[in-house]
Amino acid sequence: MKTIAYKAFGNTSVLQTTEESIPSIQPDQVLIKVSAVSINPLDWKIRKGEMKLMSGSRFPKHTGTDFSGIIEETGSSVSGFKKGDEVFGVVKNNMKEGALAEYVAVPASLIWKKPAQITLNQAAAIPTAGAAAVTALGKMGNIDSSTRVLVNGAAGGFGMFLLQLLKAKGANVTAVTSTAGTEYAQEWGADAVIDYRNENPLTLGARYDIVIDLSGKLGYQNAKQLLNARGIYLDPVPRPIDIITTPIKNLFRSRKHITLITAPSQENIGTLLQAVENGLQIHVSKVFSFSQTQAAYAYAEKGGYIGKIAIDLTTQKA
Repeated sequence: MKTIAYKAFGNTSVLQTTEESIPSIQPDQVLIKVSAVSINPLDWKIRKGEMKLMSGSRFPKHTGTDFSGIIEETGSSVSGFKKGDEVFGVVKNNMKEGALAEYVAVPASLIWKKPAQITLNQAAAIPTAGAAAVTALGKMGNIDSSTRVLVNGAAGGFGMFLLQLLKAKGANVTAVTSTAGTEYAQEWGADAVIDYRNENPLTLGARYDIVIDLSGKLGYQNAKQLLNARGIYLDPVPRPIDIITTPIKNLFRSRKHITLITAPSQENIGTLLQAVENGLQIHVSKVFSFSQTQAAYAYAEKGGYIGKIAIDLTTQKA
């Protein structure tokens, strides 16, 4: 089978198409013919060596976490799934393995049946960004119409899910995005939108109960200027040092800095599947073919795109 692998840390040029054997499955696993893979920032952080303490430096490595596809084979202990089911899910360890391959073998506990009303490309967009949004919502505590939330970097995949989940809770949401993202942010439920190209939220004088920084560019020191006296700053892209030190620092400050660590689970994906049933929008703004993987990652790493980007393994674009 064809797969994407790399033999050294680096930019998109290290991504190469290679031939490998179709994986065999364990009793608790399923073999899936992959239809689509969505791109997440963690993919290139691992590839560039930023996560080498966790990923190690043994090569070759593979890339991609979230996928959708069709079950080809089920292990002897697997129940609830059968050959031919359309599913989506995640690889077990994205530090060691990757979904960008014609076939993947994963535990049945890490896949879910694709809702009929969405496409396979849309399904591949759900797990990592969607689970992060559900986890962030849980960290915010009780939310109602009086809760003022600022979402910085709101038009990407994480923001797409979070804005809609917040609106379903009735929160008063302000989205910070580029000009291109303003219409989408409004459609996803933002009550107000700040175009960062024209306005700086730090100078507008508004205060919020919660600030979540999806872009990773605001930082706690800036965010606390936007927070009410007992507000919280949610940080989904914390530095390793922040994960260690913030619980101690929070003992001595009223405006809390909360680091967000998340992974897809039966619970948070279940919440998303219910949201899909209730009309959750999933916007895949650009689709590349498998042969365009380098171009797909180059495009994603520039940032500024709306929703999610997918690599479709069923197309054959040049």
